[in-house]
Amino acid sequence: MSNTARSNTSRNNNERAEPQAEEHRAEERRLEERAVNTRPKVSSIDEDEEYIPPRANYPLVRVIEQGRYETMAMLRNGEQLMLNIIFPVMALIALRFTGLIDEYANSVGVSRMDAAVPGVLALCVISTALSGQGIATGFDRRYGVLRFLATTPLGRNGLIMGKCIAVLVVVAIQFTLVAVLGYGLGWRPDAIAVSRSIITMLMGAGAFTALGLLIAGTVRAEATLAIVNIAWVILAGAGGVVFPLKSFPDWYAGVVAWSPSAALGDALRGNFIQHQWLAEPHWVIIVWTVVIGFIASRKFKWSD
Repeated sequence: MSNTARSNTSRNNNERAEPQAEEHRAEERRLEERAVNTRPKVSSIDEDEEYIPPRANYPLVRVIEQGRYETMAMLRNGEQLMLNIIFPVMALIALRFTGLIDEYANSVGVSRMDAAVPGVLALCVISTALSGQGIATGFDRRYGVLRFLATTPLGRNGLIMGKCIAVLVVVAIQFTLVAVLGYGLGWRPDAIAVSRSIITMLMGAGAFTALGLLIAGTVRAEATLAIVNIAWVILAGAGGVVFPLKSFPDWYAGVVAWSPSAALGDALRGNFIQHQWLAEPHWVIIVWTVVIGFIASRKFKWSD
């Protein structure tokens, strides 16, 4: 009787274990099928089929993408944003509601805003091309970014062109912002003056970009930071940018007139105030661009 009970108990245990084992085996099959389906498929290459290695994108696309990256890096940086956007806007508001340039405005017979906007636009170019791009390039050089990118399909020329694109895009944003704010404060330029000023600002951007790259490519990043920031302050206040050369003594104005900052300020004031294309300051900008660009191409170092 005892043997019969044990036999029945063993049979019942086996009957209960069989479904559990079947479920376990089914679960294992499902896991195996899932692993097979999720395994990355490796495409096989036939012996007669030629293997085509991946290639870099077209040069123009690479340059545009680098320019987009440089632009976003400048706009996302808090220091760059303050230097390129906040300070010029503050300068325009200060000149509008103070009498700092009233003497010059009265001497040429224009309103306070008409005298203020050209100088602020020149300041925007210097902020982006000299200070902004100089600081960014200096620290890229310090951390080895320039040396690394120079060995990629982008190349050295593509990297420099990307930086120039970033400068032009940021200057365009600055021009739009200053124009809209100036219009709201009473500035009323004519279309011809605006078209002339765009060419002038492009020329100024070329000169100061070359100067910024020269500084960033020849001295250490910390020195670049100090030099371009000090230069920005000096040029804005005493370089014929915000304050016209007529506001300074004749001997000083005669010397500073040959600087790229004063030439840019005078050229923009000629566009908007005198309504004419002043040849002399534009030639000064061209000479500075050629000379500084040539020196930068010879002296620029891609790594510390």
